[in-house]
Amino acid sequence: MTTLTSTPTTSAPAGVAPAPVASRLTVTGTFIARSLLHTLRTPDALIMAIALPTMLMLLFTFVFGGAIEPGGGYVDYVVPGIILLCAGFGAASTAVDVANDMTEGIIDRFRTMPIRAASVITGHVVASLVRNLVATAIVIAVAVLVGFRPTGSPLEWVAMFALVAAYILAITYLFAAIGLAASSPEAASGYGFFLMFLPYLSSAFVPVDSMPEWLQWVAENQPLTPIIETIRGLLLGTEIGNSGWLAVGWCAFILVVAVVLTRILFRAKAGRR
Repeated sequence: MTTLTSTPTTSAPAGVAPAPVASRLTVTGTFIARSLLHTLRTPDALIMAIALPTMLMLLFTFVFGGAIEPGGGYVDYVVPGIILLCAGFGAASTAVDVANDMTEGIIDRFRTMPIRAASVITGHVVASLVRNLVATAIVIAVAVLVGFRPTGSPLEWVAMFALVAAYILAITYLFAAIGLAASSPEAASGYGFFLMFLPYLSSAFVPVDSMPEWLQWVAENQPLTPIIETIRGLLLGTEIGNSGWLAVGWCAFILVVAVVLTRILFRAKAGRR
């Protein structure tokens, strides 16, 4: 791990003691507070993270739901996918926020201070996690108002939120890497948009076996399908099978890859500035 300064973190300068753990936690906390304060001052990302998935849920439930499932129970099927869609929309703003930091010169000021590179990204990621868990809770509440009837126990609800949090953490780090790789905030927004299509190629809105055979293979072997099926099983009592282990495995894999990419890209970008 490197700092934003040119001094390696593996050894402190002569005569200077390494920063204590408490100091590092304070710095990280400062960056988390900075990102949360930015959310409060410009709540557009939070509003859109709630509004867009909610509108899609209402659209699929009341416009398409009658044709897909005439009995009116389609809302139960679609909500687990909407939860991940909500997380994706909310996490996408992280790419733009990180790209803004990298292009607006604030990193140049951070480089003059003995702070770790991870603190800047951690601030964005943790703020996104908090923001998107709040958005998820609101979307679920709206779903209950329009007919969603979960049957999960309190323990299953805790497991569901833990899985959603793991997914948000992984996808947010991935969006942070996209923000670092992009040449501008506009480019970061465009690159991140491609990840928004993944829920539509999963079991979020229709069963996988209703898709063409070639598309079934894609839907069955992409990360979101086992995550959605696990959420569906926890909240509605459907069969989970091996989807639970696959969901945890995918979240862990995406997180590890995204964290490594983020550190490499941040080091490269900060080194050029």
